[in-house]
Amino acid sequence: MSDFQKKNLVRPFAALRPVPDLAAEVVAPPYDVVSTNEAIALAEDKPWSFLHISKPEIDLPVGIDIYSDAVYEKARENFNRMIDDGILKRDEQDYYYIYRLKMADHIQTGIVGAGSIAAYEANLIRRHELTRPDKENDRVRQIDAINAQTGPVFTIHKSNDLLEEVINRNVAYAADYHVIGDGKVEHTLWVVTDLNDIEKVTEGFDALGVLYIADGHHRSAAASRVFADRNKTGGNSAVNEPNDSFLLVSFPEAEVKVFAYNRIVKDLNELSESDFINKISEIFDLVKQAEAIKPSVRNSFSMYISGTWYSLSLKSPMSDDIAPVEQLDISILTNLLLEPILGIADPRIDPRIDFIGGIRGLVELEKRVDSGEWSVAFALYPTSVQDLISVADAEEVMPPKSTWFEPKLADGMISLVLD
Repeated sequence: MSDFQKKNLVRPFAALRPVPDLAAEVVAPPYDVVSTNEAIALAEDKPWSFLHISKPEIDLPVGIDIYSDAVYEKARENFNRMIDDGILKRDEQDYYYIYRLKMADHIQTGIVGAGSIAAYEANLIRRHELTRPDKENDRVRQIDAINAQTGPVFTIHKSNDLLEEVINRNVAYAADYHVIGDGKVEHTLWVVTDLNDIEKVTEGFDALGVLYIADGHHRSAAASRVFADRNKTGGNSAVNEPNDSFLLVSFPEAEVKVFAYNRIVKDLNELSESDFINKISEIFDLVKQAEAIKPSVRNSFSMYISGTWYSLSLKSPMSDDIAPVEQLDISILTNLLLEPILGIADPRIDPRIDFIGGIRGLVELEKRVDSGEWSVAFALYPTSVQDLISVADAEEVMPPKSTWFEPKLADGMISLVLD
């Protein structure tokens, strides 16, 4: 039996969560989807907003380096004050929690638990993206500073009868929390206290044997690093050790909604517009469109340049024999256009490219290009959940920003304390 097989894939834990009467004031958008200025506006007149912990620079002088020691120290100070003042309270027992997100008519319901870092390292909680060192280091320092994980990792699981049974039974009762958050997204939480249900959830995850990270690669990688750093001496290998965990919310794959992650590029790599279009025409069929149009099928794209929209489709179809990651639309765009024509060799670090979540719509792409700061925009067909699973199962890595998941999990609804 391997070291991992002695452990559970996901475990219950004693969550730190806001007192119900103040949950609406505490719960905040994820730290990585709001700028410092947006966080200042959102937290105005809200002393218990979780943004004071996730974006603590809002309580420091304007212009401070967001990676300075003072920022992490302020996070620790604010976090501890919210605990000391009874705004955040910790459960006395280990529980699972059911988390429902509702955005307009879309609903997805998942289970909050403590994912095993041993499983993560064994690739049983699977990744599909690389991380950026600066962002990973930031999360390491944040976790270390407050001794807790406050940003849930969004994972996906395949259908499981035991998990579905527990979810259906518990959501029939009154929820412990119901908060309308940013963008009118509804966040609802139930605490699973029944011991039989807790055992079924653990059994259900173990039966699945694998989870897939959808959103939160930096958070999970940082949690793994913190655990490794804290266990360098002594070689603690205790089964299901509390620190060997990261906060996750896992949703069934059938309920997850994926949006495209579109691209904008700053310049045409010293090409004239006509030369640029001629080069594209060697690989894609271009059709000028009278208005903005989203790609409606795989292997098709939309491009906006100089006030005009074009649809792009491959002249020659891709082979079915290539690796799963090479079949992705974003790989096709990168390998056939962004890199060879526009010179974007590494989208993770090239400042000439930026990424726009598909939920912002094509209007945002027009706005950026029309501003004159960007030259061309590309809209993609969304990567599917099955694409993500296939790439992760093949232990391949997607290009950065290949998927945009909505709705987003909130910060502050539930946290995992490391002790």
